[in-house]
Amino acid sequence: MALTQRLELRQGQSLVMTPQLQQAIRLLQMSNLELQTFVEAEIERNPLLERDEARDPHPEEPLSAQGSGIESTNSDKGTNEASEREPRGLMGLLDSGWGSVKPARRISLHGENEFDAPLTRAKTLAEHLTEQLPLALSDVADRLVGQYLIGMVNEAGYLVGDCAAAAELLGTNPQHVERVLGALQGLDPPGVFAGDLKECLALQLKDKDRLDPAMLALINNLELVAKRDFDHLRSICKIDADDLRDMLAELRRLNPKPGLAFSSEAVPPVVPDVFLHMTPDGTWLVELNGETLPRVLINNRYFSQISRGTTREEDKSYLTECHSKATWLVRSLDQRAKTILKVAREIVRQQEGFFVHGIQHLRPLNLKTVADAIEMHESTVSRVTSNKYIATLRGVFELKYFFTTAIGSVEGGEAHSAETVRYCIKELIEEETPRNVLSDDRIVAMLKRRGIDIARRTVAKYRESLNIPSSVQRRREKKVFDR
Repeated sequence: MALTQRLELRQGQSLVMTPQLQQAIRLLQMSNLELQTFVEAEIERNPLLERDEARDPHPEEPLSAQGSGIESTNSDKGTNEASEREPRGLMGLLDSGWGSVKPARRISLHGENEFDAPLTRAKTLAEHLTEQLPLALSDVADRLVGQYLIGMVNEAGYLVGDCAAAAELLGTNPQHVERVLGALQGLDPPGVFAGDLKECLALQLKDKDRLDPAMLALINNLELVAKRDFDHLRSICKIDADDLRDMLAELRRLNPKPGLAFSSEAVPPVVPDVFLHMTPDGTWLVELNGETLPRVLINNRYFSQISRGTTREEDKSYLTECHSKATWLVRSLDQRAKTILKVAREIVRQQEGFFVHGIQHLRPLNLKTVADAIEMHESTVSRVTSNKYIATLRGVFELKYFFTTAIGSVEGGEAHSAETVRYCIKELIEEETPRNVLSDDRIVAMLKRRGIDIARRTVAKYRESLNIPSSVQRRREKKVFDR
């Protein structure tokens, strides 16, 4: 078969992801902290971008949502071509009198609100142990070994690593390291330098002078405690039911991870992206958190001055590219904020029963329902609800929390959300008595009387997700603790 060259015309359709479109998608799924970091990097790279420290003193009036009792505030302004500086998306948003729920304060990435920063930081576990080292060890060589062992303690307070290897590295014998370790195990907090959970609990009981033979036997059989095999435990520890109940209660008061009280880094609080508030006339007010929105400007004056004095083509091309990227970033940030507000407003409309009455009125909701209502793609709604939080009078929730699977109704009525069913299961088990422990089959029957059509395996799955043991284990536990 001969190979020949020829020209052919073909017509087709394909989706091309431009760099600008890819950037817009990335911005949409970023959390507020990730967005701040990204914008800071763009300001460093683009000479036409600068921070806007001022706020628009005239925010827009709330916009009433059509056909509902929901209002939204959106302070995005149109681009003013005649101005020297072009405002970046949603810079006019002001704190709008949130009322009982106040915006969370944060430490700005570029020096704003610096007085909110703590003047001191929490002491780390290593620092806390090092301060006690001279009190526990007087010999210089012992302190050297002790300091090395402190470096082998993880955040939970457990010793990780081999003492024999440490002895070889330090040029001493394992007995020396073991002797120093024994002294360090008496430091505060009790339980540190333990090799496992059993040793950690034993050290804490020893500090309380409560490590008697019966308690030691109980600790050595923690697997039976986990199985709630209390009859076997009483036999091993040679105690009666009352003593076992007291010992288990004391065991539960111990700290399995004593080092976590000295965590090296404070967990940053969740900063909501959206606020929800009920106005005096009974309507819901949905508004963006202005603290999470980057405020940057395009310096058009600087762009004009540099452009007039530039003669080299590569310089002109560079400035044009910078201006194009800056303009696209303006539109992307503006569109991101509008999309978040639009999705949040629809979620509030769909789940109004939850905000008014509580979790029992949480409706089944999926991405397609919201996407169809606001005429967006499901993937867009998924990106918007990822790592985005809404502050409500019932607490701060991730937007994804309001999307739950549907559990059918017995009589073909309105379906129930999975979260509501979990709450009902938890409520039924909390109300059970020692003589009337509910099996999964009985829970199924009771839920059906409430109009919830659910399978036994689903009840078991939801029960396990709530960390609730089986009816057999609960019966054993109640047999001991409710005598």
